[in-house]
Amino acid sequence: MRCFFVSDLHGRYKRYHKLFSLLRDRLPSALFMGGDLLPHGLAHGPGPETEHPDFVGRFLVDNFARLRDEMGKSYPDIFVILGNDDGRFEETAFIDAAAKGVWNYVHDRKIAWHDYMVYGYAFVPPTPFQLKDWEKYDVSRYTDPGCVSPEQGFRVVNVSEYEKRYSTIAKDLEVLGGGDNLENALLLFHTPPYKTLLDKADLDGKMIDHAPLDPHVGSIAVRRFIEKKQPLITLHGHIHESTRLTGAWRDKIGKTHCFNAAHDGSELAVIEFDPACPEKAERFLI
Repeated sequence: MRCFFVSDLHGRYKRYHKLFSLLRDRLPSALFMGGDLLPHGLAHGPGPETEHPDFVGRFLVDNFARLRDEMGKSYPDIFVILGNDDGRFEETAFIDAAAKGVWNYVHDRKIAWHDYMVYGYAFVPPTPFQLKDWEKYDVSRYTDPGCVSPEQGFRVVNVSEYEKRYSTIAKDLEVLGGGDNLENALLLFHTPPYKTLLDKADLDGKMIDHAPLDPHVGSIAVRRFIEKKQPLITLHGHIHESTRLTGAWRDKIGKTHCFNAAHDGSELAVIEFDPACPEKAERFLI
């Protein structure tokens, strides 16, 4: 059962057209898209100055719908989440497209797929960036040096003050899948797990106000959840340079195979895997 995983395309047309061609040529059973899918100019919301005023509707949805019509029964099952660079105002458009059968929107959801369960979760721990639509405290109300807390920055979708201050990734994951058997589950995250080969940022030796910066910027909550629940496969993005810095796009936590599809080059990075034999997964650039 051939599956493809991509992440962090950031609205780059060339990458998307390569992806569309790949789907036509290789006919995978499923495609997983791990967030940061939209152009950077959409983070603040659409407007006349935005280069892509309806990127989701006029480009993504239209092209995937056209591909579905062309491929017919060969059209893959597509599982999608957003990422911390994607303004949350577009979430409604993703949900609407899911209702039309273009893809499955899986943030904070679980969906049965063949012999597996697919879970999705988009939030990341606090970053240095200002957009906070998809950021939450990780396991406590702590923010690393150099990062901006979820209570600061800006949002394009309003949430309650309680959620900003007290909601955590750890609590969300417990609600989403804490009571489930995940041995045959595929988890689609945007953030990687903390202190792995997948979450290393280019921060070695750097300091802020005499405080050294931790180069591992993944989620402690995600790592603990994987350690405890041992899902079959977890899929991650977010940290573009990690594969270049560590030389690895995959890691393993106990029995769980963890893959990172983020890439800091111009190419489209694709991870191909079969859930029945994740140890044989491969990564290629096009």
